[in-house]
Amino acid sequence: MATASETKATRRDFLYIATGAVGAVGVAGAAWPLIQQLNPDASVLALASIRFDVSPIPEGSSVTIMWRGLPVFVRHRTAAEIEEARAVPLSDLKDPETDEDRVVPGHEQWLIMIANCTHLGCVPVGESGDYDGWFCPCHGSHYDTSGRIRRGPAPKNLVVPPYEFLTDTVVEIG
Repeated sequence: MATASETKATRRDFLYIATGAVGAVGVAGAAWPLIQQLNPDASVLALASIRFDVSPIPEGSSVTIMWRGLPVFVRHRTAAEIEEARAVPLSDLKDPETDEDRVVPGHEQWLIMIANCTHLGCVPVGESGDYDGWFCPCHGSHYDTSGRIRRGPAPKNLVVPPYEFLTDTVVEIG
């Protein structure tokens, strides 16, 4: 015949639970600084995005700004440059991408690209080359007025960073 036995919590059981809880809190307290040091530094977070006023840039010229330690071209394109870029058939491009995909709708006159050649990371020279866009003198890559590779060893177009216009003249990159 089975009898129901009553189990009583003993002082030893309490000590096991209390020791385990204190140990868990101690491990968590020691692990927190190690996990926290993996977060980005405040200086890195400050560079995550920048705001830039494009109003002083005259039509037909460009400026180079720094974002996350990289040079970025901000080009105020003319209507002729936009028309020329849109007239290029995709079959003529090594890395097919339309001009419309490289700009923000409503702000087609502004072209914003990371200023590193996609071949070996050199900085191309603006308003030069066979297509009046950018030319990388290191290895001879030619980019058109939309920053698309047209000739040379570079495999890809100049990279367009994530950006948005906050107002008609202020753009936030990043």
